[in-house]
Amino acid sequence: MTLLFLCLAPLGATAQNSTLSRRLDGVTVTAQRPLSRIGIQYTPIDSAALRDNISLSMADVLGFNSSVFVKSAGRATLSTVAFRGTAPSHTAVTWNGLPINSPAMGLTDFSMLPSYLIDRASLLHGASSLTRTSAGMGGMVDLSTSPAEIPGGFSAQYVQGVGSFTTLDEFLRLTYGDKRWRFSTRAVLSTSDNDFTFVNKDRKEFVYDDNHTIVDSYYPKDRNRNGSYSDFHLLQQVYFTAPRRHNLGLQVWYTGSVRHVPLNTVDYIDSRKFIKKQRDNIIRAIASWQHTAPGMTFSARGGYTHQWNAYDYAVERSEGVMNRSTTARTKTDTFYGDGEWGWTPVENMFLSATLTVKHDHVATVDRAALSGVNSYDKSRCDIGAAISARWQATQRLGLSAVVRQDIAGSDADAPTPAIFADYVVYRPANLTIKGSVARNHHYASLNDLYFLPGGNPDLKAEHGWSYDVGASADRMIGSRTSISASVNWYDSYINDWILWLPTNKGFFQARNIRNVHACGIEANAGIASRLNRDWTLDINANATWTSSVNNSAPVSPDDKSTGKQLPYVPKMSAALTCSASWRQWTLQYKWCYFMSNLSIERRIPLHTFHLSAKLAVNNLFNADYQTIMSHPMPGINFEVFLSVTI
Repeated sequence: MTLLFLCLAPLGATAQNSTLSRRLDGVTVTAQRPLSRIGIQYTPIDSAALRDNISLSMADVLGFNSSVFVKSAGRATLSTVAFRGTAPSHTAVTWNGLPINSPAMGLTDFSMLPSYLIDRASLLHGASSLTRTSAGMGGMVDLSTSPAEIPGGFSAQYVQGVGSFTTLDEFLRLTYGDKRWRFSTRAVLSTSDNDFTFVNKDRKEFVYDDNHTIVDSYYPKDRNRNGSYSDFHLLQQVYFTAPRRHNLGLQVWYTGSVRHVPLNTVDYIDSRKFIKKQRDNIIRAIASWQHTAPGMTFSARGGYTHQWNAYDYAVERSEGVMNRSTTARTKTDTFYGDGEWGWTPVENMFLSATLTVKHDHVATVDRAALSGVNSYDKSRCDIGAAISARWQATQRLGLSAVVRQDIAGSDADAPTPAIFADYVVYRPANLTIKGSVARNHHYASLNDLYFLPGGNPDLKAEHGWSYDVGASADRMIGSRTSISASVNWYDSYINDWILWLPTNKGFFQARNIRNVHACGIEANAGIASRLNRDWTLDINANATWTSSVNNSAPVSPDDKSTGKQLPYVPKMSAALTCSASWRQWTLQYKWCYFMSNLSIERRIPLHTFHLSAKLAVNNLFNADYQTIMSHPMPGINFEVFLSVTI
């Protein structure tokens, strides 16, 4: 801002002292796209979406601002993300480079990731995830914090939210920065009774006359029972810029969560006492070092994740006597380390080599079950190595290749190669064609291998080939409006798909049975315009068509899934966000699936601090819907936020 003021001050003085006015010619700024983006399908999430309001998790942000499918039964319930017709376990998730997929289940609960604790978020679709990891057959979600978001000096921000269903959200951030050091402390606390009412269309009540003849029926209005929750997060960041281009960083994130699991619409537990509760304590820590030398870069990271999970389910059998069906306890520990070396032999080429080591340990026991049932204690060490080359062959043509080799315990799959290319067809509109071919694989989770009963130590790794081709363009219209659009087609074949199937022994078992063909189209478009001095308009839309079909032979005479779409993979999905700003006011509308959300915000800049007030209306049209069968979603609800920034 200081630089801008100094540049504009002479022009302002001239305008005041002279009636002569001149029209300045426009300036065109060009920049070469980063070598790291050659040929990849990459979706950055706008930082404004991450800061929309403190009640949002990353599941909410991705559901409204990307083409991925978010499976969720409501706020503070298990929320998973899947790319391109694959399973949630095929989505790799990292936080500051640390893998955060559960080593037991293989997936990530995005409802446990508040968006206000994330500074940068991006998606790598399909084969593009191989530029970072080989664990994401569907894609990768990359989350990070950044020292660039910590201003110099001391600053503080506090946000209070109050909403329907006795919902309270609080956020506090304290930061300090100087020439060498950057410190940030963030805390989030969310609590709610979450006891909304809904019309239960899975139950029918009958009306009888005096002769006990049914004369009418109706769907009763029920209340979401046992849905309360309390989530607490504390994030500490420390960064140090050392002499001679050395950068050090440390991030530690603690999560403490107590969530009562809501009853579904067909759960007929009466007024008897019951317990259905999940508790989590999670700590993640990552330390990093980066060094830049002439023509070379070096980096190393070391991280640790500990998670303790408890799930209890019990129903009162008689007065004061609880029948405990499940008393499960799971403890996981993950140690992680990686190192990367990069070399720029010439200006338009970058070579790199990466080595990663990850050790997972899972110990789980169900104390309510028989000894040895539903219990295991196992470890696995995964080692991965990758080499890559990126080359800007001409000003229009870019080429990239990566080869990965992974070892999971004593199992080693074939190398996973990937080739990427892009070509700028029309420079004024930055019209670029992209394409890729890749092999990928995914190892079974420890639950798939060892859970009792049903785990299968003989499971093979899922593997397959994927193909992508697409085009993107962006252009300025005049000096006030920018437009962008992209469309991508993908085609993938996944063999040895892991699925849990019922057996004649009375339990489910993990098996390699499915060959899945997934293909589809992803499209998005956006326009941003500064209409005049006071008005700005921003519109973004995305749409996806997905075909994810089981091509394997039936496993039994009752198996009717062959040739059909996989469950919980929508064929069509779309989302829209619109934002209009006038001076210090902002109005935003978001649409996804049946949901329509509306918010209005007023910013009040003062001399020493800033205030803002926001009203958020969720499910604006009070839609009656479910994203997971028999799990109701709340109708129209409200939340008010007040923010103070110093």
